[in-house]
Amino acid sequence: MKKILTYLFLSYTVLTVAQETSKNTNVTNSIPTGYYNSATGTGYTLKTQLAAIISNNYIDRGYSGLYTTYQTSDVRTDGTVWDMYSDCPFNFGTVANGGNQDNGTNPSGECELFNREHTIPQSYFGNGVQPMYSDAHFVLPADKIVNAKRDDFPYGVVPNPTWTSTNGSKLGNNLNSGYSAGYSSVVFEPVDQYKGDIARLLFYFVTRYEDQLVAFYSSSSTVKAMFDGTSDHSFSNTFLNILLTWNNQDPVSAKEIARNNAIYTRQSNRNPFIDHPEYVCQIWGAACTALDNQSFSSIASVKIYPNPATNGTINISSETALDKIELITINGQIIQHIDNPVFQNNTYTITNLPNGFYFLKLSGNNETVTKKVLVN
Repeated sequence: MKKILTYLFLSYTVLTVAQETSKNTNVTNSIPTGYYNSATGTGYTLKTQLAAIISNNYIDRGYSGLYTTYQTSDVRTDGTVWDMYSDCPFNFGTVANGGNQDNGTNPSGECELFNREHTIPQSYFGNGVQPMYSDAHFVLPADKIVNAKRDDFPYGVVPNPTWTSTNGSKLGNNLNSGYSAGYSSVVFEPVDQYKGDIARLLFYFVTRYEDQLVAFYSSSSTVKAMFDGTSDHSFSNTFLNILLTWNNQDPVSAKEIARNNAIYTRQSNRNPFIDHPEYVCQIWGAACTALDNQSFSSIASVKIYPNPATNGTINISSETALDKIELITINGQIIQHIDNPVFQNNTYTITNLPNGFYFLKLSGNNETVTKKVLVN
């Protein structure tokens, strides 16, 4: 028996949002000709080759220069700051000029000020130490309150948060099971639609700075739990599983490609894991294979097709019964929420979707996965 879920998206509001978000979907990956010509190896040899490529000709724009970089690297189509920790609608510029850039005061809550968040905290590599201090590839614009809450906690999986941000980023004890087993700590979990972004920023960090990773490991920072003290494997086994899972569940998006292009214009180096996502498993092949052979995450195998969608129609194929489907704009607005959808032959069909870029959040079997969907 074949179960088909058909849903019509006809409201003017949805159409308006879709037309706006679609402006950020047609992004060309502007990799300079020959940039990766010397990346010919496999495994850790490839990682070292990439380190040489992305370290060559690097331009340090300085810590204050990050605010300038963000105006092209982390900007939404409406001109506001793209903050993955909160999705607050910050304006660029100083407070005196009508912006929300950190002015040294203490905000009373979220969505008042944004500053610069080191996804690998300075407590790990040294406060103010260059070039890490000012490297925009892993230093993001972030709500000042959320940045302080994240502190220097590792990333991880939070089933029962003690604190949640505006867009659903969470702080709490790590889930000590599944792909995050053996990783007990207070951790920070970004929302599903940015988990792959975060993973690829961290893959960049351990590649760009691999010759310094052993020295960094002498730090007492709590984020040390993410690493293993080596220059090649770089991550603790459990944390690598977390990153590989996030990388797989949240593939490279137009947002990341545009960010990578903009940072290259400023810094003259690129994130190779955005340009070539296949490098991840070419380097950490054994971990990728081991993770593929595990069966703890059935919902991660959900397939969305065709993607990009044509004729406004997408199909959702899942061996796991889904409890909930949510369609979310890139601005974080839930425009459709479907509880206990009816299905046939493990297939759901959604039709009449306006052109645009969406996050499709799927929940079932006590798991959640978010897929990026482009409708042409």
